[in-house]
Amino acid sequence: MSRFNKKCIISFMIFALILTGIPYFVSEKATAAPPDVLDLVIDLNVPQVTREVKDNKIQLNPLHVYEDGHFLLASENLTWKSSNKNIASVTKTGEVTVLGHKGKTFITVSDGSYSDRISIQYKGNKDKILVEKEEGNRYNLIGKAIGKMSMEEKVGQMLMPDFRNWNGKNVTEMQPEIAQLVKDYHLGGVILFRENTVKADQTTKLVSAYQEAAEKYGLLISIDQEGGIVTRLQTGTSFPGNMALGASRSEEVAEKVGKAIGEELSAQGINMNFGPVMDINLNPDNPVIGVRSFGEDPELVATMGKAYIRGLQGTGTASTAKHFPGHGDTATDSHLGLPEVPHDIDRLKKVELYPFQQAMDAGIDAVMTAHVTFPKIDDTKVISQKDGTEIALPATLSYKVLTELMREDMGFKGVIVTDAMNMGAIVQHFGPVDAAIRSVKAGTDILLMPVGIEAVAQGLYEEVNSGGIPIDRIEKSVERILTLKLSRGIVKAEVEENLGEKVANAMNVVGSAEHKAVEKEVAAKSITLVKNSGVLPLKPAVEDNIAVVGGSNFYVDSLYTEVKKHHENVTRINTSTKLTTAQLEQIKDAKYIISGTYTSSVSGRAPTASQMLMTNQLIDTGKPVIAVGIRNPYDVMSYQTVDAYLAQYSFNSASFEATANTIFGENNPTAKLPVTIYNQDGSVLYGFDHGLGY
Repeated sequence: MSRFNKKCIISFMIFALILTGIPYFVSEKATAAPPDVLDLVIDLNVPQVTREVKDNKIQLNPLHVYEDGHFLLASENLTWKSSNKNIASVTKTGEVTVLGHKGKTFITVSDGSYSDRISIQYKGNKDKILVEKEEGNRYNLIGKAIGKMSMEEKVGQMLMPDFRNWNGKNVTEMQPEIAQLVKDYHLGGVILFRENTVKADQTTKLVSAYQEAAEKYGLLISIDQEGGIVTRLQTGTSFPGNMALGASRSEEVAEKVGKAIGEELSAQGINMNFGPVMDINLNPDNPVIGVRSFGEDPELVATMGKAYIRGLQGTGTASTAKHFPGHGDTATDSHLGLPEVPHDIDRLKKVELYPFQQAMDAGIDAVMTAHVTFPKIDDTKVISQKDGTEIALPATLSYKVLTELMREDMGFKGVIVTDAMNMGAIVQHFGPVDAAIRSVKAGTDILLMPVGIEAVAQGLYEEVNSGGIPIDRIEKSVERILTLKLSRGIVKAEVEENLGEKVANAMNVVGSAEHKAVEKEVAAKSITLVKNSGVLPLKPAVEDNIAVVGGSNFYVDSLYTEVKKHHENVTRINTSTKLTTAQLEQIKDAKYIISGTYTSSVSGRAPTASQMLMTNQLIDTGKPVIAVGIRNPYDVMSYQTVDAYLAQYSFNSASFEATANTIFGENNPTAKLPVTIYNQDGSVLYGFDHGLGY
């Protein structure tokens, strides 16, 4: 055969390989890929991986596949091309933009040794952008990775501890012993708390150090950044919270909040948020959910939750609906005890389960379990280690709840993560190892905050080795975890982004002017005018004195400061109990009184509670009193004769500002109650959807 014919045949073979998407070898660039790399694959070609086209853009990530099955994000010596630039363009970082012309293009990436492609087809409108995956065994990345993992590595992917403190100090920078634990136990993720997140630059450096400590696979770096009373970041934008969003009735605002939270987390390297809360707050006496819920109506909770999820996941941040199957209709805090929800499955599907089903159908990444018993779903009884009594099995440890209900009945295919395994509902009744084993057998994918990482890991190893937990049960969880990581681009990089650049970006994004504007918008749209006997909006004369009364220096100071912006002549009284004679003397010349009450429990808002006695004492002066329920909207139950009442739902600065603006008529209230406020006898005082305006 002539040299010319050989060249023709080789050229034809390479051309054919390019067309089929099979990796090909180019001799003149053979050193481009690292020597132990077997392939270069576009992540979206992996069958399990999903990613939405957003604003006509989609991110493609190139993965180098190694001999031991793991994969890393490739970033050097890459060439991206679009076969039809009229259909879509692609940047050097793999971001594809669909340009609005009908047709199909192939997006190709090459490292000089290997190549892969994926097709993008546009059919004429934004809902008709089709991503067509390539097929073949080369894309079984997850299966091959799992096949090469040791049993210990597989178990490690399911462990997500917290490291709030180490040797008596808050963990704000990586400790060598923690980095070693990440490696030794092959951890799949960690959760951060307020103790870990002091400043944006510090948090970014800590997160980067965690990812550096991971050996093969990127870590899920999670946090409870719900907004409102559960806000872990010490810097950045502090949004009013879910019940404030529910009061606003604005899906647009809820999506903006989810987006802003996701952007601030992502900028710091935090890739998973344990939010939104999808519990329905039907019980005013609920001590743990309350204003963390969007409200008491299943449709409202589902609608607002889905909007929040769209915003959050649109930033590439994984979202988590919690607490399944529903923690809203309880009167016990699962941090302290074991609550029960007595309803049957028909009621649960209409109410508690409805928002979760909606979130699942909308593509939620993960669902967090509740340490709550549901005896009508699972009546299994176990013996409590606390006192030897017989108790019902909580949902976190229930196969009937997690596998039969969530997986089989409701069709959820994402990641199941437990609520914290160190909470009272678990640790009081079950040993840490026993609880972990029960939860994995029930269907859990990620054990959050297991008590004693070494003991729990060893206990799971032994259970797997003895056959108590089949290895394929572990592998199913690992497949779901790796699917989540790939879908959200959580992949360890061959060459990490410059830390200085990451820090600079975080400092620019966290607490940005754009996010602060959203914070103000939410606050303004959430203030609910519940009662007004003609006193609002206030139009005081210059000489009129306004008294601001309330407990807790922060709350009364915040309210006082914002009122002072509208009127100069203001007297501040800091008390959460009945006023003394001297304090009453201070307000005797007041034209109006503004009272701020802050409660978080049933006892706190009881008629005999100190703040309620204080507010009723102010009402008894005969002066016009405007009361503000700073946190729970239910406070008015115990001072019903007040002249005006506003529900604020939040203690952040923007909410105090919005309340003052509403009191003085600069903000026309449009919000509606997302819950029912009852009289002490259980009759309705103010119904769901009630709200006044000017």
